[in-house]
Amino acid sequence: MPSRNQIISQIGQIMAEQPGTEVNIYIDNLRKGYIRQLSDYSKRNTIAYYSAFMTKQSLNMDINDSDINGFMCVVHDLDRTKGLDLILHTPGGSPTASESIVKYLRKMFNNDIRVIVPHMAMSAGTMIACSSKEILMGTHSSLGPIDPQFNGIPAYNIKSEFEEAEIELEKNPNKAAYWAIKLQQYPAAFMKSAIDAIDLSDKLLTDWLGTSMFDKRIDVEKIDHIVKKLNNHTDSLVHDRHFDIDTCKNFGLKIVGLEEDQKFQEKVLSIHHAMMISFDNFLAVKMIESCENTYIINSNNN
Repeated sequence: MPSRNQIISQIGQIMAEQPGTEVNIYIDNLRKGYIRQLSDYSKRNTIAYYSAFMTKQSLNMDINDSDINGFMCVVHDLDRTKGLDLILHTPGGSPTASESIVKYLRKMFNNDIRVIVPHMAMSAGTMIACSSKEILMGTHSSLGPIDPQFNGIPAYNIKSEFEEAEIELEKNPNKAAYWAIKLQQYPAAFMKSAIDAIDLSDKLLTDWLGTSMFDKRIDVEKIDHIVKKLNNHTDSLVHDRHFDIDTCKNFGLKIVGLEEDQKFQEKVLSIHHAMMISFDNFLAVKMIESCENTYIINSNNN
């Protein structure tokens, strides 16, 4: 299958040979063609869920509640008895929006879901990956910590700051003015919201791991170990920490290496390259696509 540069050259050649061809139509057809080739090879449905977070900035790039509309669009017309391979490239986003997506896809495909990570699925994207029966990663792929964020601030940092204030004020009440100024950046009940978000991420991850990838009745210790590794800011230190395939295997996740099937990997990477080229050429900041239907979110969408 072609590399990114070969796909770009292919597009340029077509435009030169067929000057009247609309580049966006050609690239759209190219993506769908690659998705269809992967589905034909795997005998499974394929949906690509992609964000342009690496090259663009927009409020619409994170996982949010509007994404469920995109999934409803692209699931339409698919043979749901074939299961689903979800190709995921996302910085993460809302745990509650992720919960809605996972519930919907599990119901539509009878819990027969694999997640493919060609490059990165971070934060809530990692949570979605962990809701599958197995995760396919390459040596270049990464998952990340699932600690939730509030306006870019990790919930663990907020929790730690309030706890530090409580401890220090017990020892030195004269620091009250300092901590009052420092903590006034947070709205009322922000501490509780941070703790609730951490607890929700723990609960969702535990439930999802125990109802697909593992058996919650007999794999309790394994599930608990994985959750602690993925939702532990003390160990990961930063929210955008990258966990490669070997690290994810060591955590205990069921990981399959993309390199184990070179033809499969080449078809996945062709989809990935075509998606990234689309972001370079269009206003799109997020795409949800099957071989049948496409749902595009542009940077100016509300």
